[in-house]
Amino acid sequence: MSNLKLVVEILHASNLPPKDGEGSASAYVEVSFDAQRLRTKTKHKDLNPVWNEKLEFTVSDREVLEEECIEVNVYTERKAGHRHLLGRAKIEPEHIRRGDSESAHVAIPIPLEKGWSIFTMNKGELFVSVYYYDEERSARDRVKKEAFASVASSTSSEYRSVEKVPSTVVGDGSSRREEIRTFDNASKWETGASSVTDFDVKATMAAHRRDDVVLHHDLVTEMRYLFVKVERARGLAIRDATGSSDPFVEVKVGNVKVETAVIPQNLNPVWREVFAVAEDRFSAEFLEITVWDRDSVRNDFLGFVAFEIAEIPERRPPDSPLAPQWYKLESRGNNKRAQGEIMLSVWIGTQADEAFPSARQSDSGWLPYTRSKIYLSPRLWYLRVVVHEAQDLLPTRENRYPECSVRIELGGGSTQVHRTRTSSSRLLSPAWEEEMLFVAAEPFADEFLHVTVLDKMGANRDEVMGFTKIPLANIQRRTNYRPVDPRWFDLEREKKDLKEVAQDVADKIKGNSKFMSRIRLTLCLEGGYHVLDESTHYSSDTRPTDKRLWKPPVAMLELGLLGASGLVPMKTRDGRSCTDAYCVAKYGPKWVRTRTVMDSMSPKWNEQYTWEVYDPCTVLTVGVFDNHHLTNAPAEKAQGHKDDVIGKVRIRLSTLETDRTYSHRYPLIVLEKSGVKKKGDIELVVRLTCIRRFNIMQAYVMPLLPKLHYQRPFNVRHVEVLREAAMRIVISRLARSEPPVRAEVVKFMLDVDAYRWSYRRSKANWYRISKVFTSCASVLAWFQDICDWKNPLTTVLVHILFFILVWYPELILPTFFLYMFLIGAWQYRFRPRHPPHMDVDLSLANASNSEELDEEFDPIPTSKPPEVVRMRYDRLRALAGRIQTVVGDLATQLERFHALLNWRDPRATTIFILFCLVAAIVLYVTPFRVIAILAGVYALRHPRFRDGMPPIPLNFFRRLPALSDRML
Repeated sequence: MSNLKLVVEILHASNLPPKDGEGSASAYVEVSFDAQRLRTKTKHKDLNPVWNEKLEFTVSDREVLEEECIEVNVYTERKAGHRHLLGRAKIEPEHIRRGDSESAHVAIPIPLEKGWSIFTMNKGELFVSVYYYDEERSARDRVKKEAFASVASSTSSEYRSVEKVPSTVVGDGSSRREEIRTFDNASKWETGASSVTDFDVKATMAAHRRDDVVLHHDLVTEMRYLFVKVERARGLAIRDATGSSDPFVEVKVGNVKVETAVIPQNLNPVWREVFAVAEDRFSAEFLEITVWDRDSVRNDFLGFVAFEIAEIPERRPPDSPLAPQWYKLESRGNNKRAQGEIMLSVWIGTQADEAFPSARQSDSGWLPYTRSKIYLSPRLWYLRVVVHEAQDLLPTRENRYPECSVRIELGGGSTQVHRTRTSSSRLLSPAWEEEMLFVAAEPFADEFLHVTVLDKMGANRDEVMGFTKIPLANIQRRTNYRPVDPRWFDLEREKKDLKEVAQDVADKIKGNSKFMSRIRLTLCLEGGYHVLDESTHYSSDTRPTDKRLWKPPVAMLELGLLGASGLVPMKTRDGRSCTDAYCVAKYGPKWVRTRTVMDSMSPKWNEQYTWEVYDPCTVLTVGVFDNHHLTNAPAEKAQGHKDDVIGKVRIRLSTLETDRTYSHRYPLIVLEKSGVKKKGDIELVVRLTCIRRFNIMQAYVMPLLPKLHYQRPFNVRHVEVLREAAMRIVISRLARSEPPVRAEVVKFMLDVDAYRWSYRRSKANWYRISKVFTSCASVLAWFQDICDWKNPLTTVLVHILFFILVWYPELILPTFFLYMFLIGAWQYRFRPRHPPHMDVDLSLANASNSEELDEEFDPIPTSKPPEVVRMRYDRLRALAGRIQTVVGDLATQLERFHALLNWRDPRATTIFILFCLVAAIVLYVTPFRVIAILAGVYALRHPRFRDGMPPIPLNFFRRLPALSDRML
């Protein structure tokens, strides 16, 4: 049980409203916290009461103290035991102070807010002080305080003399000196010496907002590492004939050995390298750090330092980093005499240590570019360009009217080119009025929009009539669809020879204004849209581009990447099979990459990451890859290497319960040409922590995309083109990082091939549709069983229910929704116990033959021989023929509805409109309940009254004409 106590000191109130009918109030204060409720005494007939009472609460948990508000209600007593609310207030957690701090007893004025009654005249302030203390610690402090006071008063002189004991005393003596210093400080506290009290560090409590969530690094398994930080050395011995040395440091613990970089010709080298040796990678009692001089034949010894593993201190964040120290280099054996010092810091920590991400790790092969990293996708904008007109164009050739078009190009990682139609006016001031869309990525500092006016000279021949470069940084941004004014841009002409260039420079120097052609454009960067850069089925972010439109996060997503097991060998190195696995997780614009664990079929990462969640209906993607860029191969040779895919996991956040930790092992499934394969398992821990529960529920009724997608939607043919351009930009930008996220990794994570043709996927989607309609078919089959009286008791009950609903139609909707509620409540027992994963059977991965899979992985354009392409084309034609037949049958049924009233069949239309007239007359004179009951009894009649022939309305409908007989 917690020993924390919360004290709410009610001091006084001022300007309370009169509520007793006599111009006064008899007020008291009621305080609620942590399911406890306490109150003060009543101050009779006083609008400015003074209480000075302390209300003490027992705190169940420290997190409650940091997150829960204190509710304060001020009441006045009335006759007959009634009470009226004078005002209410909430004390936020940031106002709570430690009991031993100076600000603990400072009065906090709290304005009283309006109560529930709309007739309440609320005013006044309440003054309180709020602090907490540890009951057990306070008791210990009181005992020590008394002991300190007695010792300080009786033997202060003795302790002052013992304070001067030499530093060579160890054991009990050192602890004795610590006690003496503590007692001496305690005596200073008691005497109130200003030299200590005025300059002492005051303990404060960190302020927390109510919407903050305290997150801990608690989802992963703790891994211990031995950290060695090599800073520098000084005064090293000379070992080379040049009068210097080429020093480097060798760190050795057990059978693990690693070296720093070589600093040439330097007796005072600086390394600043950190090494992290996993605890399970060595078994030794000593750590040896040796300094060597690099020679081509044999390295020369410069000195060493040894540490006993058992004596190395442990460090846990948030402790400050261990300060490096100078150690004198020692000689060893028959080696030359050591000289100089080395600055080191050695400690034992975990992967939560801040030095771990930048350290060279033993399980990652000591390579610096295998460390864990965090990447951010560039912020993408839609660029809208409207080409209006051009004026005063100069023809490329005399006595010829130009055929003008405008070519607009945007670079920046993904070259996007659009071109207008060729103007048919053949004028020197043509008009187009065409709109184009591009995808641009921040930063815009060095990005330009290239606009070129072309004259069509032939089939594939154009000449430039003028061009201009527009910086993206100068383009206006907007968050809504407010009008943007068009602008005129001057067009420059290409300089064909040096004479034109010199003349142009001379005109600029003289300041002569030169007549120029110009073009009128409307340019704007759209910040109210969300730029789609991933498959819409697995989107992880739906926020608009402009940050001003972002709403606060509704939850926090925590992901723990524990490790993998049972991985298959992915490559061969030194004659043996191996795997160098790493993970990439992507949610929103934030990408994380774990360190590469080399040569392990069961790697352990134990890394934890956090994301802010703005929409719960989004998807987290985790991929596992094999690193093929670990060797120091030439750049041109390394470019041909690609990281192999091991598998992928998708987790839709809406399938997770909030504030629940999910720990599961997921199979890594990959579909290849040879079939579906499992390449191991990955163990993940996922937790979705709710910040604003109302907002997370409100997200389900909000549009999925920003409102501009619905108010001003894009053309469907533009969406896919823009998505591909956004993907190329993300791939190029992440490739610039160091270490880069490879293009094959980004494509796999973004599902670039999600829209590629697949015979297997087409069949799977057809079966998905069939499965959805299976439930409808089962309902129809159940109704047919009712009509056939297969279970007389059920049919009788359905008759009774039908009569009740017809006679009391107001019960229809309540009954329907109650039935839906009961079905949902019944299905709660069978809810999924873990987040859903990729289903091999649903994807028909096991049911596809090698030919279908080979076609799915065939690139565009195809590389197969003509006979294979012909076979696949014929198969596709057969499938398309079936789809064509289904679509034609659907069109036929819809056209028969139109034929009821369009007189394509005069007799059928006559019969139908006469039937409508008779039906209208009958329904006017007959109560609806009678009609409904007669229709229901007829539909549920016993099989002996059925003849087994199709009903008359169906026969009539099937005879109606359609437009199929007009098809060629």
